[in-house]
Amino acid sequence: MNERILIIEDDPAILKLLQRGLAYEGYLVDIAIDGRSGLNLARDRHPDLVILDWMLPGMDGLEVCRRLRTGGSLPILMLTAKDTVQDRVQGLDAGADDYLVKPFNLDELLARMRALLRRTQTERIQVYKFADLMLDTGTRQVTRGERLVQLTAKEYELLELFLRHPRQVLTREVIFDRVWGYDFGGESNVLEVYIRYLRQKLEAENEPRLIYTVRGVGYVLRENP
Repeated sequence: MNERILIIEDDPAILKLLQRGLAYEGYLVDIAIDGRSGLNLARDRHPDLVILDWMLPGMDGLEVCRRLRTGGSLPILMLTAKDTVQDRVQGLDAGADDYLVKPFNLDELLARMRALLRRTQTERIQVYKFADLMLDTGTRQVTRGERLVQLTAKEYELLELFLRHPRQVLTREVIFDRVWGYDFGGESNVLEVYIRYLRQKLEAENEPRLIYTVRGVGYVLRENP
């Protein structure tokens, strides 16, 4: 086992807590106290997971997250004092896989880490095809016919969920649970926003619609009704 964890955090107290707690659980731990040295360590040490603070000196956690994400599918758990829906969306959209608000419970952080590591280890490369749409989990490339479709991390995960369940109506609750892992509550329109983004990108050259709204329930990936 002995997974390698990179902690990018500038708060000495939190750093000490994490370093001790993770070492006690048997993880190999590397630490960085600013974004640039964190990126360098990620490149040199090839961690299995990154714990990343949002508020960092110099380059902030969101920018670090974006840069880490362009390098592949390394699991990223973001720590932050920010707790509005908008902040969550921003952090997750930058490419974070999970999000924990300070002050946090160490046992909860360890449980979320284990879940992320488990997910990474069990993921196998899949190529999903539906109509003229194709998604390759190995390269994380999405194509519509011959056209390459550029998606953000969350748009990609949302589309992958639809492709794993073609022609099946997915409720809002199921989508939130599988893609965000959070209960945003009924007042949030974040899902509608992402569906709109996804449709715009998939239909950029007037291709037929594939993601349909099932009013009052959720959404479904299907051919023309």
